[in-house]
Amino acid sequence: MNTRRILSSLALGTALLTGGHAAIAAEQPSVVIVHGAFADGSDWAKVIPLLQAKGIKVTAVQNGLESLAGDVATTRRVIDNQKGKVVLVGHSWGGSVITDAGQDDKVSALVYVAAFALDAGQSTAEAGKDYPTPPGITKLVADSKGYLSLPPEALAEDFAQDVPAAQAAVMAATQGPIQAKAFGDKATGAAWKTRSSWYIVASEDRMIPPDLERAMAKKIGAKVSTLPTSHVPQQSRPADVAAVIIDAVNASTK
Repeated sequence: MNTRRILSSLALGTALLTGGHAAIAAEQPSVVIVHGAFADGSDWAKVIPLLQAKGIKVTAVQNGLESLAGDVATTRRVIDNQKGKVVLVGHSWGGSVITDAGQDDKVSALVYVAAFALDAGQSTAEAGKDYPTPPGITKLVADSKGYLSLPPEALAEDFAQDVPAAQAAVMAATQGPIQAKAFGDKATGAAWKTRSSWYIVASEDRMIPPDLERAMAKKIGAKVSTLPTSHVPQQSRPADVAAVIIDAVNASTK
């Protein structure tokens, strides 16, 4: 083989190798994160860098918290903007959203973080009707338009009791009030029935009963992790939450 042929063969091999790596990279799902009520996308500011450090593309949805259908539509627009498969993550009310929005064909896995995992035709309010009212829910305040929020003291005591006071104060200032009627909106379907799911139970949760979280995780057949945290493990144990999401990404990459 002459020199020109050798160089051509090497060039072809390099192109194939490079293309192979590109194909492998393209198979890694992106992560779309849906925040819950009384929060916004900044609630995930500690987890996002940990995912990005692994080369994972992350987008945090900014939902209006006016209705389930509205938040599902917003989330689906974000999903549509992803190039390949998506691991969909939802916290709290965000679980109701991903249960419905996760029916999108691009969604390969669901990660629930102290979140509602609804059944088709079920509302968020109905999910907890057989459980005691959590302490934080009793302290919600409604404005003149029917939007619910947590007073700063209640947020510090019942929403994020395991984060520093200064951090809880920022969370109170950036919280997203939710329209009370949204809790009565029903999911059009249940994506977990056809997709692999992960669930993080927050064992010291004062916004959703931990027993309800365990029951929902069992119902959907999720891979379960339990963290001894408040309602916001993404704030108090971000590395542990990131590890679960990475596990879902890795499982979806195969």
